[in-house]
Amino acid sequence: MTPVNDVPASKKIACAIFLLALAFTSAFAKRADAQREHADGASEKPEVHLFHVQGRVYMLVGAGANITAQVGDDAIILVDAGTAHMSEQVLAALGSLSRNPIEFIFNTSGDEDHIGGNSTLAKAGHFISGLPGEETEASVVAHLALLDRLSANTGKGPAVPSDLWPTDTYDNDKWELFNDEPVIVEHPHAAHSDGDSIVFFRRSDVISTGDIFTPRLYPMIELDKGGTINGEIDALNRIIDMMVPQENEEGGTYVIPGHGRACDRTDFVNYRDMVTIVRDRIADLISKGKTLEQVKAAKPTLDYDGIYGADTGPWTTDMFITAVYNDLSKQKSGQARKPGAQSKGDE
Repeated sequence: MTPVNDVPASKKIACAIFLLALAFTSAFAKRADAQREHADGASEKPEVHLFHVQGRVYMLVGAGANITAQVGDDAIILVDAGTAHMSEQVLAALGSLSRNPIEFIFNTSGDEDHIGGNSTLAKAGHFISGLPGEETEASVVAHLALLDRLSANTGKGPAVPSDLWPTDTYDNDKWELFNDEPVIVEHPHAAHSDGDSIVFFRRSDVISTGDIFTPRLYPMIELDKGGTINGEIDALNRIIDMMVPQENEEGGTYVIPGHGRACDRTDFVNYRDMVTIVRDRIADLISKGKTLEQVKAAKPTLDYDGIYGADTGPWTTDMFITAVYNDLSKQKSGQARKPGAQSKGDE
């Protein structure tokens, strides 16, 4: 064994460099692992992202359903409220836009990811009446049919806790207000459900549709909540009537869907065409006496599945076909309009 003092200086230096490199590599690996753990933890934590659509209108993504925010000189108007556990992030995002209070929250449907944040967001707002004794919370507005469903007695209490109910309702097909621009709220009959609302910010030229329109999925027709495929197509046609595109169908009116990206008129018309074609294909198969399983085997959505189809998740292609089949089959008992009959929006 060679004594340490007899080891050449060059070898001592090489050994020292090796040990230093080994220590540096170990420290770097530990730091990289820590960074990966931090990144993994961050990726698991949902975030709310804010996008300017146009005019005074913004879209908040990541709080459950999309939230539309219109920023006025005195107040903020919201369309939908997201889920309850994302409310603080929603308020933080809104605070980066304006210090004005939330005055109105419109619910486009009664789904949990649309109304879950109603209570928290309303308490953070303020209804501005200009009169003594005005409300200290924002007004939550929806069609009367939606309040009826949310407050319905299930035998074990109301369908939804009362703090999530609308505090104000409208019972006609249209409701209007101003917040530095005309805001027009319309009720389509029996589309995604029977309590849907469409909100049109006229000067900003943005329409918030709720789950009547979901550009990455087939329409979510909730038959148990009064939704129908023909009512869905009527609603899509009505929204198209409200839209004005710029040159070559680009720009102009934008649509904020219940889930997914903001779209222009071309995207929307393509979606309406798809829904109409699939509806008519299934109707034709029903007229030939096909069962639900036979209709599914015929794959009436095949050429659209690459764009709108899903095998997993809250709304699948199979669920869509089943809903359309069950709805159109009601025609045999005279409960639904015949497929291909003229819709109000087709005129």
